[in-house]
Amino acid sequence: MAKGKSVKKKKAVDFSLLMGALILVFIGIIMVFSSSWPEAMQDFGDGYHFLKKQIIAASVGLVGMIICMNIDYKIWKKYSFLIYLLALGSGALLFTPLGISLKGARRWINLGFTTFMPSDAIKIGSIIYFANFLSNKKEHIRTLKQGTIPALIIIGISCGFVYVQKDLGTTITLAGTLMSMFFIAGMNLSHLIFMGIGVVGLGFLVLSGEHNAYRRNRITAFRDPFAYKLDIGWQAVQSLYALGSGGLFGLGLGKSRQKFSYIPESYNDFIFSIIGEELGFLGTLTVILILMLIIWRGIRIALSIDDSFGCFLASGITALVTVQSLIHIAVVTSSIPTTGITLPFVSYGGTSLMIYMSAIGILLNISRHANLDRS
Repeated sequence: MAKGKSVKKKKAVDFSLLMGALILVFIGIIMVFSSSWPEAMQDFGDGYHFLKKQIIAASVGLVGMIICMNIDYKIWKKYSFLIYLLALGSGALLFTPLGISLKGARRWINLGFTTFMPSDAIKIGSIIYFANFLSNKKEHIRTLKQGTIPALIIIGISCGFVYVQKDLGTTITLAGTLMSMFFIAGMNLSHLIFMGIGVVGLGFLVLSGEHNAYRRNRITAFRDPFAYKLDIGWQAVQSLYALGSGGLFGLGLGKSRQKFSYIPESYNDFIFSIIGEELGFLGTLTVILILMLIIWRGIRIALSIDDSFGCFLASGITALVTVQSLIHIAVVTSSIPTTGITLPFVSYGGTSLMIYMSAIGILLNISRHANLDRS
C-alpha cells in the first residue's frame, strides 16, 4: 500500500437489530416445529417435515442477510426499476404453466425443486422502487401532478399485482407500507380526501359480488365470532381459546391442544396464538418486545441516515415489518376480520423468511452509513 494512503474502516452494523432478527428467527424455528408436528405426522408421516424446510429457509435467509449486509445499499437505487420489473414479472408468472393453485388460490410458482411466492418479492421490490421515486421527487412530492398521482399509480400497480392473486391481506399490508413511506416523504394531506374516496370505492368493489361472499362472511364473523363458532367464526374462536388457555406462563412448550386440527395452519397464519397457548402471556410479550426492538432500531436508522434514498428504504422495510406484524397479531386476537398473514421471521414460509432476512440485511447495511449508537 502506498505511503500516506489510508483505508476507511467499515462501520459495524446495528448489533441490536441483528440480534433481534436472529432471536426471532430462532423462536420461529422452535414454534414452527412445535405447532406443525401433528399436521406433519398426519400428512407426511414425518413430524420433522416443516422443521427441516424452515431450517433450510433460515439458512438461505442468513446467507442472504450476510450478502445484503455487505452490499452498499445505494446499488439498489441504481437498479431499482429493473428490480421492480423483475418482481412484477414474477407475479405475472403465476398465469403461466409455472403457476400452481393451492387451497383455492393461485399464489405459488413451481420451480421444480421448490415453490416460490411472488407476493413477497413484489413487496420488497415495490419498496426499493418507491424509495427511489420518493428520493427523486422530494422537491415535488406535495404536488398533485408530480407527487400524489404518480405515487398512487405506483401503489396501485404494486397492490394490483398482489390482489389478482386473491391475497387481500398482503394487498392491504403492501398498501399500508407504501402509504407510510409516502406520508414520511411529506405527502400533501389535503389529497387524502381523494384517496379516501378511492379506498371507499375499492372497498365496495372488494366486498360486492357473489365471488366475494367469503370476505363478507369474515366481517360477519368478526362482529360476533362466538355466534358462528361452528362455521365462519371457527378460526377466530379457536385462536382465542388458545390464547386464553395459555394464561400467564402457558401450558408448556409442545403442549398446545389447539394445534391438533382445531386451528388450520397453526404454524403459519395463527402461530402467535400457539405461542400464547404454549408460552403464555410472557411468551407473546417477549415476541412483541423483540419486534418493537427491530422497529425502533429501524426508525433510528431511518432518522440517522443523511441520504434520502436510504431514509425512505429504511422506512419502507421498517414499515413492512410493523404493518404485517400488527395485522397478524390483530387477526389472532380477533381485533380485525380474519385474513391470511404471516408473522415476520416467526411463521412458517420459506419465501417470506428469506425475503425478510435479506431485507434486514439491507437495513443493516444502511446502519453502517448512519450516525447512530450501534449498541
